[in-house]
Amino acid sequence: MTRAGTASRALLLVLAGGLVAGALDITDACVYWGYKKDVPAMRVMQSVASGVLGKEAYNGGAATAALGLLLHFFISICASIFFYAVARRLRALVRHAVISGILYGLAFYYLMTFVVVPLSASPGRPFLEWNGYFTHTIFFGLPIALFSRWAIRSRQGEHI
Repeated sequence: MTRAGTASRALLLVLAGGLVAGALDITDACVYWGYKKDVPAMRVMQSVASGVLGKEAYNGGAATAALGLLLHFFISICASIFFYAVARRLRALVRHAVISGILYGLAFYYLMTFVVVPLSASPGRPFLEWNGYFTHTIFFGLPIALFSRWAIRSRQGEHI
């Protein structure tokens, strides 16, 4: 495979990592909040959009839910790109992808909870709960780390 081909493959794997992590995370949020508090999926996605739009996100119907979903995947893809960029330089993240992915997911959960949400326009208050720990470590950080490992190995010409 050419150098451009391996770089393209790596990029696709990193994007796939962000998409898989984002899909698992938003699916879990919709199922969890739907079951726990009977919150519809549209409202879960609007809560993401509220980070930009504030309380008005909840009055925007499908349009603000779509914006929330778009923002959610943008964030998850950015998280995947960031992990990949760091892992290319810190190879221990690649060698220990499971542990580093779990720790990355945990750190990302704290970042979103205690930095991003409070600085956003969201009317929600930060809080931690068991489902957030589980989701961000296993459904978010782990896929990002594993896809990044595959991307880095594919760039090196290793079989994945």
